[in-house]
Amino acid sequence: MGQVWAGYDERLDRRVAVKLLRADAPSHGGPPGRRLGEAGRGPQLPGPADTAELRDDLRRRFLRECRITAGLDHPGLVTVFDAGEDAGELYLVMQRLPGIGLADLIAEEGPLPVSWAAAVAAQICAALSVVHAVPVVHRDLKPSNVMVRPDGRVVLLDLGIATALDGDHTRLTLTGVPIGSPSYMAPEQALSGSVDARSDLYALGCLLHEMLTGEEPFRAPTALGVLRRQVDDPPVPLRQLRAEVPAELEALVLDLLAKAPADRPADAQQVFGRLRPLLPATEPALPQPYGTVPDPTVPFRHPQHPVPEPTRSQHVPPPAFGREVPPSLAEPSAAAPVTDLAAACGQVSDLLAAQRYAEVIDLAGRLLPQARARHGEHAPLVITLRTIYARTLLQEGQYRAALPEYQLLAAAAVAEHGPRALPALEHRRRTATCLEQLGRVTEALAEYRALLADCTARLAEGADTDPARCFELRERIGLLLAGSGDPDGAWEWLLALLFDREPRLGPHHPDVLRLRRHLDQLQQHRTGRLPPLDPRTASWWRPAG
Repeated sequence: MGQVWAGYDERLDRRVAVKLLRADAPSHGGPPGRRLGEAGRGPQLPGPADTAELRDDLRRRFLRECRITAGLDHPGLVTVFDAGEDAGELYLVMQRLPGIGLADLIAEEGPLPVSWAAAVAAQICAALSVVHAVPVVHRDLKPSNVMVRPDGRVVLLDLGIATALDGDHTRLTLTGVPIGSPSYMAPEQALSGSVDARSDLYALGCLLHEMLTGEEPFRAPTALGVLRRQVDDPPVPLRQLRAEVPAELEALVLDLLAKAPADRPADAQQVFGRLRPLLPATEPALPQPYGTVPDPTVPFRHPQHPVPEPTRSQHVPPPAFGREVPPSLAEPSAAAPVTDLAAACGQVSDLLAAQRYAEVIDLAGRLLPQARARHGEHAPLVITLRTIYARTLLQEGQYRAALPEYQLLAAAAVAEHGPRALPALEHRRRTATCLEQLGRVTEALAEYRALLADCTARLAEGADTDPARCFELRERIGLLLAGSGDPDGAWEWLLALLFDREPRLGPHHPDVLRLRRHLDQLQQHRTGRLPPLDPRTASWWRPAG
């Protein structure tokens, strides 16, 4: 149906995917550059020699995809943000998803574990139940149209050649031309007959067979040969190809691959019910941080659990604008090298000045490994780039990603200038901010106390003349004590701060009035009239951008 590009919504500063259909372009044409993968492409676009009726047909199909997809609301489906036409080019703006395509997952991992295959199929059933309720049949369910996100959630892509089944939508399938992918096409679809939800269930059976064996159920040298086998040949039972497949899963796949639609399960809900006993049980322990290969059983083993905190090596920023999404969750260093790092860093500065923060994060995250490899960890260019990267992450509230960057910056500043130098103090303060915002109160308190000791020493040495930094740190410590369940200790700490500040600033200064409000609130907490204080919401202080 077109090409899908990585893009940015400049108004809302978010990453998006933009799907394009040029109804007036030749079938071999299209804009140059890198796309978000080649998988999932439907029929070729008509060229000038094709009829105007065919071009209008594809335009209507594309616009219908926009309406149908935008009307569906399910975490297993892609969210649509916008659609329209610009200079004869139709576009659809969608959610841009991280993760790995199921086709790539099968190619990299070989036959998947039984629990993985069952978990993927069950999540597809959940999405199909919403699609079929419209009612719409997907018509092109295949591994390259299934995305497995890093947290294991499965998302169904590309309703681009879906056929609406009710009377409000025009059937746009071209007469005599089967639309879909031969390896996953139901017999009635291969024969250009009537299709319904059970045609998608047949494709799901093909998908399950491939996940469990590593190969499509019907193979042939040509597409026509595959279609003939879809229509005529019975599938090979799974347990003849892989003995450890449960008998009930083999029976389900054989039922899904029945040649007659009436012999298949009635709907996606029924398939889900048969998959349920094969799904992993809920586990009480929190999941481990995600690795490079997403595990589709996580949503069943740890439903609605918070996202685990990744290590720095597992934090992979999305690709920069105009770059092809990699087939797997590759490390940033795997990106194509930049020949002119100085110019690329200048581009980061320009994006920062334009407040295009999502692009700053993407580009800086991609450039950092290359700058480190070329110039070394402590080179000025690397430090500057990491500072911009970390500060933007912090400003955008991405505390988990910002924390390891500030820890590296703080360690480098301490090694070069000492722990009491201003650069070290600033990076350590932002490290403490990230810890606080992530709820790691004990670590944040320890960092704030260490900072306070060093700032107090600077005052004693005469390196600083303004105690404002110390006052800010003392207030943060007081609020964190309150948030950690020690209202008495917090009250005494902030009362001592009030005694120090009020003589300097006067009783009506905003900082003094704020401290009095904190103390009044803490007094109510101490008497049990209010719930525990959350320092992140009670705080007046926010980290500078």
